[in-house]
Amino acid sequence: MNDDVNNVPNEQEGEELDNIIVLNDENGEEIEFEFLDLIEYEGEEYVVLLPNDEDDDAGEVVILKLEDTDSDDEESYVSVDDEDVLKAVFEIFKEKFKDEFNFIDE
Repeated sequence: MNDDVNNVPNEQEGEELDNIIVLNDENGEEIEFEFLDLIEYEGEEYVVLLPNDEDDDAGEVVILKLEDTDSDDEESYVSVDDEDVLKAVFEIFKEKFKDEFNFIDE
């Protein structure tokens, strides 16, 4: 899955939504996410996003790998298939934000 960023930052009628990004899914549909953090792990950069949609499971984050593109004003995010990488990035995120979020271990 290759998701491209459309608008960063995004502002609507005086509301500051500078932490909202809009990605296109594999069907070309726009999905809003709240940008939570950018984490470096083993020389790569990963974004931690929270879906901005009531239909999704509450509180589940999405971790995507940041990839360079030929364009200076566009970034590309790709899904991460390696469970070990996902767990490691999420552990870094949890440690960074342990005082701001209430994490539930499943």
